[in-house]
Amino acid sequence: MELRQLEYFVAVAEERNFTRAAERVNISQSGVSAQIRQLERELGAELFDRSARAVTLTVAGKAALEPARAALAAAASVGQAVGEVTGLIRGRLTFGMVVGCTLTPLFEALAAFHRAHPGVTVSLLEDGSDRLAEGVRAGTLDVALIGAAEAAPADLGSSTLLSERLVAAVPPDHPLAGRRRLTLRLVAEHPVVCMPRGTGLRTAFDHACAARGLRPTIALQAGAADAIADLAARGLGVAVLSESMAPAYADRLTARVIEDADTPALLAMVWKHPASAATRAFLTAVHREWPPAG
Repeated sequence: MELRQLEYFVAVAEERNFTRAAERVNISQSGVSAQIRQLERELGAELFDRSARAVTLTVAGKAALEPARAALAAAASVGQAVGEVTGLIRGRLTFGMVVGCTLTPLFEALAAFHRAHPGVTVSLLEDGSDRLAEGVRAGTLDVALIGAAEAAPADLGSSTLLSERLVAAVPPDHPLAGRRRLTLRLVAEHPVVCMPRGTGLRTAFDHACAARGLRPTIALQAGAADAIADLAARGLGVAVLSESMAPAYADRLTARVIEDADTPALLAMVWKHPASAATRAFLTAVHREWPPAG
């Protein structure tokens, strides 16, 4: 039994698909399948039920999953322990990032971390904030940049990088464009274009509306600020963005802070305790480029 076989087994179990697992571990699907078959022969039991469209664990597979994860974690901790005393960090860092993120300081931090620690293989995954936080809890992600409302998850280590108000952005000829003050009730009188559920910005907007008994019509949803702005510029709804997003679209949208949207939208790094040496080094690189919000 080899560690790589356990790695492939865990990847297939978590992805529930041989193709996605192969992409995750960067080998061919046939290679993953062959190694899993060899592992099953050594264990004397099938680990997966392959009869359905989604691959599922057999009873034996369920029994093997947590010990396999523990074995991989133990192997990783050997390298981390040596790295602690030698100053040489090796291994893998799996970083999750909220969909649509285009923040230059974050990419600068990734580049600086890669230069400083070439022995660490960095994997990047984009997803919704809720799924990213679950990935950190489950151990499939080491650290993630998520959007949140009001506060980062209390059960995870966190560092808030950005906390800001919500704004409504509309074309110059929109009825709201001429108003000096905007409230949630005024915004809710029009169709809204915003981020999907599971993102910090959407959660902040939903919380603020619920607190005032408002149920706005969400006309369209998009995972990237550029898409939201483009849709709003074409008259398809009022864009709900954060303060830092809005200036990029000032040439075509008029933005106003929504004054009674009290729940701030946050961007935060989250990780599970205890953080690995690679995670701690990555957080240091992030904070050097992007100091935590006061």
